[in-house]
Amino acid sequence: MFIKDLSCISAQQTYDDAFFEIELRVNTGNRYTALEPGYGNLIPAGLLRRMGKAVRMGVGAGLPLIQKNAELDGIILGTANGGLEDCLKFLNQIVDYNEGTLTPTNFVQSTPNAVAGNLALMSKNTGYNATHVNKGLAFEGALMDAFLLFDEGKAESLLLGSIEEISDYNYNIDMLAGSWKKEETTSETLLNSATPGTVCGEAAVMVVVEAQKSVDSLVEIVDVEQISYADKDKVKEKLIYFLSKNNIELSEIDTLILGYSGDSRSDHWYNWLHENLFSESVVYNYKNLVGEFPTATAFAVWMGVHILTGKKMPDETLLTKVVKRKSEKILVYNHHKGIQHGFILMSGLR
Repeated sequence: MFIKDLSCISAQQTYDDAFFEIELRVNTGNRYTALEPGYGNLIPAGLLRRMGKAVRMGVGAGLPLIQKNAELDGIILGTANGGLEDCLKFLNQIVDYNEGTLTPTNFVQSTPNAVAGNLALMSKNTGYNATHVNKGLAFEGALMDAFLLFDEGKAESLLLGSIEEISDYNYNIDMLAGSWKKEETTSETLLNSATPGTVCGEAAVMVVVEAQKSVDSLVEIVDVEQISYADKDKVKEKLIYFLSKNNIELSEIDTLILGYSGDSRSDHWYNWLHENLFSESVVYNYKNLVGEFPTATAFAVWMGVHILTGKKMPDETLLTKVVKRKSEKILVYNHHKGIQHGFILMSGLR
């Protein structure tokens, strides 16, 4: 599978090249809200006013790619919390208005597939349309779906992506569960905080993928793998199997993008992987910039594309030695709450 175009809205200014040219935004507290672009030239004002945040961000990131790549055969998205805020607004209205006259807007946007549906309606794309909602492996599920469609010859090009919003309800539930930092931190101090919890983030990441390499191809997504409820031995076994089936040795992975989140209870997974299996690899991180959310690996893939195409990443993303040569093979590894583990293998094009 080959990526030919991409777009991202996150807690940094990633919707244009400013991410690589200006100082990064320093986020404070434990909610890293997205920096959104102006949508005026893209979404009609009347429609924009009625859009929830998840739909607005998803359309803002995805529609420009669809307009530039009109022959897409479908749309596949992954999300865990997308649409949840509108869902809760709708449920509250049922109570407030005693099941009387309700606004249809929150109802229409209350389901996770509202983003993919809006993208299809606005672009008149009648192809395959699916949304994966399996928590921390939703984006990996979307990737696997795309691989299967390509293998079956049912698609040649797809819009693939993820969308997460910070829902007040979900944020509060996770706060009570101890997921977020209670003390004051910033994006500059997060990874060295050595305390329980992390910070909440949100983002919309979209890529255009093709089954075959073309002159517009940027990088290759070689494969994706996942495992849940596993100890380190099982994760190692799955990883070695994953690489061997793609005929890749551990030593060939020159770059890692790991999901360090500053949570003292779970970052040991990344330390273990780096120190025991890829001690010579360069390591990048990203959650100190955009926060933690279930489909954060989509942002890691966005970063991986730029790394493999030779862009110099901000110093805040580099955890190890200075990069002396261009990356050729990247392994993205992330876990969600130490339960769901996902691997994405990316390769540069020669």
